Amino acid sequence: MNWVPVLSALIAGFVLGLGAAVLLRLIHAKTAKDFAAEMKDSFGNLSLEALSKASEELIKLGSTDLDSKKGLIDQQLGRMTEELNSMSKLMKELEKDRVEKFGELTNQLKTTSEQTALLKQTTESLREALSSTKARGQWGERMAEDVLRLAGFVENVNYFKQKSIEGIGSRPDFTFPLPRNLKVNMDVKFPLDNYVRFLEAKSDLEKEKLKNDFLRDVKARIKEVTTREYIDPEQNTVDYVLLFIPNEQIYAFIHEQDSSILDDGIKNRVIFCSPITFFAVLAVIRQAVENFALEKTSNQILSLFGSFRKQWNEFIKRFDNLGKRIEDTQKEYEGLVTTRRRQLERPLNKIEDLRKERGIPVDTDNDERTLPGIEEPEENKAE
Repeated sequence: MNWVPVLSALIAGFVLGLGAAVLLRLIHAKTAKDFAAEMKDSFGNLSLEALSKASEELIKLGSTDLDSKKGLIDQQLGRMTEELNSMSKLMKELEKDRVEKFGELTNQLKTTSEQTALLKQTTESLREALSSTKARGQWGERMAEDVLRLAGFVENVNYFKQKSIEGIGSRPDFTFPLPRNLKVNMDVKFPLDNYVRFLEAKSDLEKEKLKNDFLRDVKARIKEVTTREYIDPEQNTVDYVLLFIPNEQIYAFIHEQDSSILDDGIKNRVIFCSPITFFAVLAVIRQAVENFALEKTSNQILSLFGSFRKQWNEFIKRFDNLGKRIEDTQKEYEGLVTTRRRQLERPLNKIEDLRKERGIPVDTDNDERTLPGIEEPEENKAE
């Protein structure tokens, strides 16, 4: 039995199996660069060990068989060398790709860090700005004006800003004119101190206290708005006033924590408006104004149609009278060209008959002679 092919296959399988085990272990423990170097050393040691064992077995078989199978062994070693070179090349490519990916990740982390720092700075600036009551009012006005521009409203046309109520002195932040000389007022000042503290609170107990304080501030704001005479029938206002909340999150927070506040506001004729709901309210206001304008225009058109109808009837009457006059004129004309003409031609025919009976020729030379009693022109006399 020839043992050389069997031993060669066993050596190759044993080396590849050990190589795979070492490869998996080194992938989890080292970088690609260290793995490539150690893998090469491990494969070298394993190859020498395997060759040493194989040599012992081959010596037992005899030097004659070893010489005859030397070419086969060299071929197997050549394949193993090629595989090692391929594996080394793959490890280098993996290392290069790892370096590139690591560089990209580093840049992304740096950019994210810069953006986070900028966002933090902006947040701090916003917190400092909103710590002032006046600044919060200005911020609310700015948010409301953004929604107004988005809805296509124009200042001093579709709304008025900081317009004093005559005879009272109160100045609502915004006033919207409505049909039939009505108007609705809106206030944009809203308590935010305790809400900001609630967001910054660390303990649950402190959060609960600040939440209740904030909700109490909202209820107090409802009462404050109702006492500012924003609803006054003598000023042609509607029965409701708008209270603008310049943040959707705050509006949702109030609704989630105590939805009865919104109901209480409606009972007190105060309607809460977030930026989104405010846009819907503006759409209703615009539609009401446009419908009233259309109704007013329709009434004007109907009034003009009545005037047109009156003039049309007068035109028809005059036209009929003219038709009658034309008809009478036509009858007169027909009388002239028939009866009168025959009556006039009858004596002329008799005169013509008398001329013919007497043989009097027609005097063609005196056709242009003037009639008796009519003097000739001076220029004719001169000739």
